[in-house]
Amino acid sequence: MIATQLPLRDVHLPPAPGWWPPALGWWLVLAVIAVLLAGYGLVWARRRRRQRRWAELFDRQMRETAAGAAQLAAASGLLRRAARRVEPQAVLLQGEDWLRFLDGQQGTAFSTGDGRMLLEGGFRPTVDAALAARACALARRRFLQLMGQGR
Repeated sequence: MIATQLPLRDVHLPPAPGWWPPALGWWLVLAVIAVLLAGYGLVWARRRRRQRRWAELFDRQMRETAAGAAQLAAASGLLRRAARRVEPQAVLLQGEDWLRFLDGQQGTAFSTGDGRMLLEGGFRPTVDAALAARACALARRRFLQLMGQGR
């Protein structure tokens, strides 16, 4: 017998799979991420649109009323409406209790600061325009906060 050498070649592995197209699991992960991002974007846009509408409501009310005591009374009325959304019993608060409610967790801007004008400023015959403007700006910020906390 003659021993013959067979021409054998070494085993060649196929090339590694490419990264594209990804497997089905990666498509599902990307779809879930896209749905979550779209949902977050929609919620954010809706919240932003509501914030703008509330700011426009407050600003329109301030433009439609005369400067001074009438603006303070209008701002106070808007704050009462916003407070009702957060705490239905808040509209019954009077005096210092009302100012403490308006202070909330933010500090004492209403009970000891410019916001104090909202308590009796609407009933005064004359009000300093600069002080009324500062009180209305403070009321606007708190109005937007209260409206954002409501239902």
